[in-house]
Order: sequence, then structure tokens, then C-alpha cells
Amino acid sequence: FAPLAVAEQTVAEAARFGIDVVYRQRPVPGDRITITNYDRAHLFDAEEYAGIVLDESSILKSFDGKTRMYLIEAFAATPYRLACTATPAPNDHTELGNHSEFLGIKTRAEMLAEYFVHDGGSTQNWRVKGHAEDAFWRWVCTWAAVVKMPSDLGFADNGYNLPPLRMHEHVIRVDHTDVHSEGLLFAPVAASLNDQRAVHRATTGKRVALAAQIADAPGQTLVWCELNKEADAVTAAIPGAVQVAGSDERENKAAMLLGFARGDVRVLVSKAKIAGHGMNFQGCARMVFIGASHSYEQVYQAIRRCWRFGQTRAVDVHIIRAETEGAIVANFRRKEADAERLAEEMVSRVRDSMQAEIGGTSREWNPYEPRHMMTVPSWVGSED
Repeated sequence: FAPLAVAEQTVAEAARFGIDVVYRQRPVPGDRITITNYDRAHLFDAEEYAGIVLDESSILKSFDGKTRMYLIEAFAATPYRLACTATPAPNDHTELGNHSEFLGIKTRAEMLAEYFVHDGGSTQNWRVKGHAEDAFWRWVCTWAAVVKMPSDLGFADNGYNLPPLRMHEHVIRVDHTDVHSEGLLFAPVAASLNDQRAVHRATTGKRVALAAQIADAPGQTLVWCELNKEADAVTAAIPGAVQVAGSDERENKAAMLLGFARGDVRVLVSKAKIAGHGMNFQGCARMVFIGASHSYEQVYQAIRRCWRFGQTRAVDVHIIRAETEGAIVANFRRKEADAERLAEEMVSRVRDSMQAEIGGTSREWNPYEPRHMMTVPSWVGSED
């Protein structure tokens, strides 16, 4: 299972390696390896398959999501299960528990009961028991691998060193006339989501003009928006720009995303939650975020559409924000630093155990060496 349009790209990648993979929206008898989208999962009979792979398995993050429950229950008896995600949350133990449950290792409740205690008065906050940290990560290593580079598994990183990532921050000055149109007397410090959206709406014109100026340079540009008004405005302001919106038909979404991946579309406008997972856009080396974001995961995933293995050029990321959005930027950078620290801590903690688990895997075989003659009862013999 994979997100929309990612399936077609995976089929093309498989062909490069001589692997026969077909993309289906419904099962077809005789197919050996099938790839489909998550919204078509219920049409496939899990009992017909020996293995299941989840691409962008962060879909399991939703604790009570229908898709999560279906995947766990439908494929509980499938012999081979693999979940792949680029953005696991090292401090989100619910996500780890959901992956463990999908793989049939332990349920989330069993994992929490064995290794965790409540942290504070909320039943939603859990922390690893102090004496159980090493045991917990050793257990994780028996069913999971955390790999950022080949060197994490003891191999050379040749060919996997990415080109530079260049971040450009553009700060827009906000005056009172900008916010009057939104019914505000003064420009608020955009700390909350409501304040952020108010400033977004008030400064849409300035953001769009700057984004269009950046996208006017030669080559492809990927523009990320958070509000429909911004997306519509910037699409209209950039000649030839194509927008992928949530209201589009799924076939049209896939066609436009794949068109941008092939280079047929010069400027693509969308939201990170729509086109920010799974796609390969290495042909593009420039993107624009029209506004700061609270979501580290969405920004990380959006940047990785272009800054990924196979990219040969330095990638320029332009972030357009209002001067009143400093608190949002500070919050994002804190999340970024926490994610880097926790990911590195997790990798360093599990590296030795992980290499031992992966490198030490071997076939177990108990030879049969008979040492006693077996006496066969007379009634076992044939009538002859």
C-alpha cells in the first residue's frame, strides 16, 4: 500500500531492477506483486497474499483511525509484514506501539504495560521506566531497524551523501493596514493557530508576490501552501502553475503529481498534507513555503520530496514568513532540534544491537543423528 501517485512511481522504479510490479485499484487474479493505494485497501483480500508492505507507514500513527485498525486486523495472519517510514517519532511511543501491533509483536497496551509508566496526571503521557530503557530499545531492535545512512549498518556511505540544502528565510514586514482587512486593530504576534491564520490572510498578497518572483527563475519550483486562498492566488500569479487541491478527483491528482515528476509541469502548487509524502521530485531543486509551520513532520517530508537520494543539485528552500511569526519559527526549530537529538540518541542506542540482529541472522538447523535402533511393532508391518 502506498499514497496516491506514489504507486505509479514505485512501479517504474521496480522496472529498473527487473521486478514485475503492477498497480491495481482492484485485485486481479494471477498478479504476483501488486501495489495499490490506502483508500483501496478494503477491496483486497488479505488471505490471498503472503506479504504486505506499508509505504509511508506513519499512517499507523492515528490511534483510533479506521485505516490503522483495518490494516492491523486484516493482515494479522499474513506471514511477512514490513512497515517503512521516513519520519518515525522517537518520542512518540504510541506510534512505536502501533507498528509493533501491526507486525504482531506486542499490542500497544502490552508494550506500555511492560516498559512504561504514566508521566503526570494524563493517561496520554507515557515515559519509559528508568530501569527499562536499555531493555526497551533492545526489544525494539528485535523487530525494527533505524537506518539514516548505510554506515548505520556498517557499510560505506559512498553515493548516499546528499548535495547541500540551502535554507532561505524571507521576512515580510506587517503594518496595521495589512490586518485591518481581517478586522484586527493591531498585528498580533502569531503564536496560536488562529493568530497565524489571521496574519496569513492579511499578508497573502505580499507572500504571493514574493513566491511568484522566486518561481520566475529557470527550472522547476514546488510551492507549498497551507490555506486554499493562498494556493489559488499563487497559482493564478505564476504562468503555467498547476495546483493539486484536496477537492480534485483522485485521477487528476495523480496525473498532475506524475506530470511534475516527469518534468512536464514547471511549477506545482499544493499542500504538504496532500503531496508531501512519498513522491520523488528529484528533478526539482527549488521550493517555496508560503508561511511558517507548526508541523515539523510535514515540513520535513515536504523538503524530502526534492532533497533525497538521486538529487544531483543543491536544493534551495525558501520560507516566506511575517515578522510576527517569530514564535512559530522558534517552536519549529525547537521541534527540529528535539527530533534530531532524539533520532541520533535512538540510532546510537540501538546501533550495536541492530547490527547484531541483522548481521547475525542465520538459518537454524538441527541435524538428526540417530543413535538407537528403532523397533517397529509387528502390527505396523504389511500383511506380506
